[in-house]
Amino acid sequence: MSHPSGRHFLQIPGPTNVPERVLRAMARPTIDHRGPEFARLGLELLALIKQVFKTKHSVVIFPTSGSGAWEAALVNTLSPGDKVLMFETGQFSFLWQEMAGRLGVDVTYLPGDWRHGVDADTIESKLREDREHQIKAVGVVHNETSTGVASNVAAVRKAMDRAGHPALLMVDTISSLASIDYRHDEWGVDVGIGGSQKGLMLPPGLGFNAISEKALAASKSARMPRSYWDWQAMLANNKNGLFPYTPATNLLYGLRESLAMLHEEGLDNVLRRHRRHGEATRAAVRAWRLEVLCLNPAEYSSSSTSVVLPPGQNADELRKLILEQFNMSLGNGLGRLAGKVFRIGHLGDFNDLMLAGTLSGIEMGLELAGVPHHKGGVQAALDSLAEAAKGAHADAAQVHG
Repeated sequence: MSHPSGRHFLQIPGPTNVPERVLRAMARPTIDHRGPEFARLGLELLALIKQVFKTKHSVVIFPTSGSGAWEAALVNTLSPGDKVLMFETGQFSFLWQEMAGRLGVDVTYLPGDWRHGVDADTIESKLREDREHQIKAVGVVHNETSTGVASNVAAVRKAMDRAGHPALLMVDTISSLASIDYRHDEWGVDVGIGGSQKGLMLPPGLGFNAISEKALAASKSARMPRSYWDWQAMLANNKNGLFPYTPATNLLYGLRESLAMLHEEGLDNVLRRHRRHGEATRAAVRAWRLEVLCLNPAEYSSSSTSVVLPPGQNADELRKLILEQFNMSLGNGLGRLAGKVFRIGHLGDFNDLMLAGTLSGIEMGLELAGVPHHKGGVQAALDSLAEAAKGAHADAAQVHG
């Protein structure tokens, strides 16, 4: 096979492109994970990661994927047979509730259509019905990576408060952390679950649990078996910047660099950049006269966009052609969406020109594949980006003036 020239465009919704700065940081020699230099690194990271979650409470870092962080949230707070309420928003909500069931949790999985986010009113109704407070937790996915739908976590918390229900609120932030506004403390989230391979711009391998005082109290009486995932062991060691077992040392070097990059850009600016790219991407999809899977504009994702192909068109064949012709990877449809949609990741270390290249590859691919569409999607995206740049320039001039 001949070597393709130029860079590979990795435009799946995660793992995302890893910046050169992060790669170089990870290339440092490994150090003693029980020594004083590592302890200083650990204390620094455990403090800095709180800023991204927007919490004053503890965040623990596991050497794991997001699935491990899911399991840690469940086993630290629940007991076998506990009732949990979860809402179907896509493939990852399905997998999380499936995991909970395998762990012996009694899951009520509220049905959804994969085109809308969590219905807070339905959650409120279910909690009001639970007069004996048998439901111990509510689990929602903030941004459903499989669909490009972002749920309103603040509305879920308000619904729980209106119902006067003491259940814990667990939120999967894996594809929203550092790309979509997430406010752990303000929104009253008890366990925030994150992963390294998306907005944090790292390879897979780090999982996070942001833990409220309420969740920490629940962990002391929870009876789910746990050892590797035990918060108590982690927190005891974390006081000194250390871990109860071997951490992913070089990934932690990378995390320090990625957190520095987020700080340099400013987290609010990072979130604005993601919103800008989401809006430009959807402008392209509309110009192509294709359909965005998400039906509610208030729930559009800033991390990724899922695009529905017309009947009779196979999204996986389109993705295969684009990979072969233009060396670009797009996300595949998952679960019930297999072959029906392709997913554009626009999160992490990403800028306007990278988005322009991504959309150009898609538009050329649509033409080569014979997918019915209108031309002009790339131009629509460029117009959207240019308009946003004008607005930002005007705002900056006003501030400096």
